[in-house]
Amino acid sequence: MGVIFEELIRKFAESSNDTAGEHFTPRDIVHLTTSLALTGQDDKLRPNSIVTIYDPTAGTGGFLSEGDEYIQQVSEGVTVSLHGQELNPESYAICKADMLIKGQGIRNIKLGNTLSDDQLATEKFDVMLSNPPFGVEWKKVQKQVTDEHKVKGFNGRFGPGLPRVSDGSLLFLMHLVSKMRDARDGGSRIGIILNGSPLFTGGAGSGESEIRRYLLQNDLVEAIVALPTDMFYNTGIATYVWILSNNKPAARKGLVQLIDATDRATKMRKSLGSKRQFINEADQDDIVRLYGEFRETPKSKIFPVDAFGYRRITVERPLKLNFQTSEDRLARIADEKPIQKMKQEDQDKILAACRSMGSGSIYRNRKQFQKVLKAALTDHQVYLSAPQLKALMNALSERDDTAEVCTDSKGNPEPDTGLRDYENVPLSESVYDYFEREVKPHVPEAWIDESKRDEKDGEVGIVGFEIPFNRHFYEFTPPRPLEDIDADLKQCTDRIKQMIEELSA
Repeated sequence: MGVIFEELIRKFAESSNDTAGEHFTPRDIVHLTTSLALTGQDDKLRPNSIVTIYDPTAGTGGFLSEGDEYIQQVSEGVTVSLHGQELNPESYAICKADMLIKGQGIRNIKLGNTLSDDQLATEKFDVMLSNPPFGVEWKKVQKQVTDEHKVKGFNGRFGPGLPRVSDGSLLFLMHLVSKMRDARDGGSRIGIILNGSPLFTGGAGSGESEIRRYLLQNDLVEAIVALPTDMFYNTGIATYVWILSNNKPAARKGLVQLIDATDRATKMRKSLGSKRQFINEADQDDIVRLYGEFRETPKSKIFPVDAFGYRRITVERPLKLNFQTSEDRLARIADEKPIQKMKQEDQDKILAACRSMGSGSIYRNRKQFQKVLKAALTDHQVYLSAPQLKALMNALSERDDTAEVCTDSKGNPEPDTGLRDYENVPLSESVYDYFEREVKPHVPEAWIDESKRDEKDGEVGIVGFEIPFNRHFYEFTPPRPLEDIDADLKQCTDRIKQMIEELSA
């Protein structure tokens, strides 16, 4: 029945492909993800054992059915218990019908929103497989998710942080992580399909970065596989299969494997919506073999966890200003909000006091100018509050590299917020060594703002994590020789010239 339903969906996908992807995941992707998640799990698949499989975005039950079939093919005497939750009522009904036809119980197939109403909240599972919606906002459940994050913290599902509301992919991933069995009880494995944004979206300290930090520093990410484009019915974007485990083999501990399978695609005879390619069985076997062999090849790279981490340091440069009471700068005074709130009579007195100082002199020492300005204001019976004086000084100033450094009351140089910069320093390197080598030679007056520290470890620089997948597999292609380019250009111009001559003949 599930096959018949999906065949109908595929038929309708040709005319209504925008919604086809909401109902099911292409079976070539399902089979590959299931194979990756269950490869090498002989201990879990011993005779007379019970294996639980869970999908929080069950759809029509494709992942659940595929997981069951895979286990039955590679082992004997294993009891498979399927669990899932689905938001769409029609897909939920088909999933339950499919389970009944295959002799599976339907007590553990639930209807509802997984993020706001987890109906299997107390359960833990051996294997979890999922393809959550790509780039879908979670605004409708924002209150429930945010409340759980704030109230329960790490005792709930979303302790590490929350992604931006425009994409809930990482929420589903954290939901699955919360349902992992204790490693002492054999642990759990997760196979989840995500788009590219969870790899790198969000800078240091953001919710996305903190989620990646939690996953990587707790050594949960085992492998990430880049899939070809044009694999799904409703989108052609780049997608990735994440394999996670909290009970890694000894050889994989502290390491993450990246596999580039973007060239493992076969063109379809007839495209269905955005799906123009599929991964045939031979390519699936090759991808699983690359994963299982766990060694460096041009298409398989292995990195330590810290290779994806960095510290974002704040680099400051000193504020240098000159001051002048020229007419063009006096005109700026009226634009300052603290001055605008003053009586017109007092504003006129300020202008008169400034004009009495003369318009030609340029001051390159702030304290010296402030002293002269205060004296002129006093002579004209103008007494300003600190915000008003600051606004006046701001209107009369301009940046000037030849001016003296502006200092605070303690004599420390003030930073110029307009010249503030940030540097990402690899976690494996000292921020000070990096600063001396990469920044100081170019900007001798710069310094690190040591007040910007990471909340978790207290060290200088805010820790961030990202997985720049494409950077690790980028292959430089040198441009063509200039002679070849010139020859092509000449051929093109000659052809255009000939066409013009034919028109004028």
